[in-house]
Amino acid sequence: MEIDSAPMSRCSKEHQKIYQEWFNYADSDSDGRLTGGDATKFFAMANLPRPDLKQVWAIADSKRQGFLGFKEFITAMQLVSLAQAGHPPTNDLLSAEVDFENLKPPVMEGLDVLLAKKKQTAKTSDPELNGSSPVQTSPSAHWFTSSKSAKKVSLTSVTSIVDGLKKLYIQKLKPLEVTYRFNDFVSPLLTNSDFDAKPMVMLLGQYSTGKTTFIKHLLRSSYPGAHIGPEPTTDRFVVVMNGPDERSIPGNTIAVQADMPYSGLTTFGTAFLSKFECSQMPHPLLEHITFVDTPGVLSGEKQRTQRSYDFTGVTSWFAAKCDLILLLFDPHKLDISDEFKRVISSLRGHDDKIRVVLNKADQVDTQQLMRVYGALMWSLGKVLNTPEVMRVYIGSFNEKPINEAAAGPIGKVLFEKEQDDLLTDLKDIPKKACDRRINEFVKRARAAKIHSYIISHLKKEMPAMMGKAKTQQRLIDNLVDEFGKVHLLSLSCMLFFFFKLYIEIYRLVGTSFSSFFFSHTLLKIGSKGAPFTSW
Repeated sequence: MEIDSAPMSRCSKEHQKIYQEWFNYADSDSDGRLTGGDATKFFAMANLPRPDLKQVWAIADSKRQGFLGFKEFITAMQLVSLAQAGHPPTNDLLSAEVDFENLKPPVMEGLDVLLAKKKQTAKTSDPELNGSSPVQTSPSAHWFTSSKSAKKVSLTSVTSIVDGLKKLYIQKLKPLEVTYRFNDFVSPLLTNSDFDAKPMVMLLGQYSTGKTTFIKHLLRSSYPGAHIGPEPTTDRFVVVMNGPDERSIPGNTIAVQADMPYSGLTTFGTAFLSKFECSQMPHPLLEHITFVDTPGVLSGEKQRTQRSYDFTGVTSWFAAKCDLILLLFDPHKLDISDEFKRVISSLRGHDDKIRVVLNKADQVDTQQLMRVYGALMWSLGKVLNTPEVMRVYIGSFNEKPINEAAAGPIGKVLFEKEQDDLLTDLKDIPKKACDRRINEFVKRARAAKIHSYIISHLKKEMPAMMGKAKTQQRLIDNLVDEFGKVHLLSLSCMLFFFFKLYIEIYRLVGTSFSSFFFSHTLLKIGSKGAPFTSW
């Protein structure tokens, strides 16, 4: 399973050098992102109709980031070349049998002249070529600077949706959270890594339901630290993510890395961090999605053995960060234990992320599968207090061929269709990542606002000098009544606050989150407005 990685891998090195030169020219601010007016001017050289250019941008920017990196730029150029040859730009064109490696770069009118002028300007401005001595810098000047600090995006410029959310958080929401200590009561403060992290998929289920095998099936290879067996083999939380080489990083190390979004896990203590690790490996799928493998949920007599850390709290923390949560069952493990019930209850508020997978379904025949499905829905109905029926994927997600002797021809077709639906759901995750971040940001803003109302009200009720202990106990004993007072006081202010918040999001993002670039009512983001909006 690959997501938008084909064009880069199917481009020859000679053409990559050409595209790199073009990209460097088009990226006028040299931030590695092609946005706004730069993209509009450069793509106009292709002399294609405006609707075709809009479609090219939509396909290349499949994650809706609001900018094109070098990989996405190559995809766009290949689509432009095909469009110039008479092929309408569509998503199916990328998966068609086209010789991308030998596909010639598109014809960009006037680009060669502009590149020649740029090279001539660079030669005349080179101090070694024009006779002047270069400026000497002290070696100690580099001691207090880093490559990361040089790449930070200025808060005065917004080049993508994620950068806009960062600016909103730092300027608007973070001061509120710090003032009312939102991080001590609800959730830790967000960092840049929380915004820049790849979408995550968490797998939950009892032991031996196929969680680790499911990840191996998608990757079509094992990952460092993976153990599979009929007994509870995965005894720790494992984050499977992309990396330059295959290695496992201990939890205490990964939790303090500034570029990783796992610093909040330090609140669960050393006992948990010793049961947490990160598994890195180079893989095209992991360039877009990160998987979270979890220990098997305890059942039966094993529930009497207490874990050394707050398992439910950890799953709840990951649920807030994840974009998709898969609950795995198999036909022989349909009972929902007390611990599993607590885990599912901790997922409330994230119901839109939950999907149910009935794995190893080829171990029973068609008649038994019908009964198993009914029993599973009955068990889930007692735990999930929702009138809607949750989506259940049925199949056998492993590298072995489907057991046709038990499933039969009808079962085989059903499993293949269900697997295709699940893979489609996973492929859509990177495309919906920005929409998800906006949704989570608004939820956090709402929670922070409510928290500030409660803390402010309780602080006002406390006396200035004497009787603090009695007043504190009275407030604790009558929290329900106090929340009612807060509710009445906040109604008048709530509408005004969210009106201002949505105005800010409208200004930075646009009216429609799902059609960020091509809404005709989109407001431009400063001087770096979204390309083609004026078309």
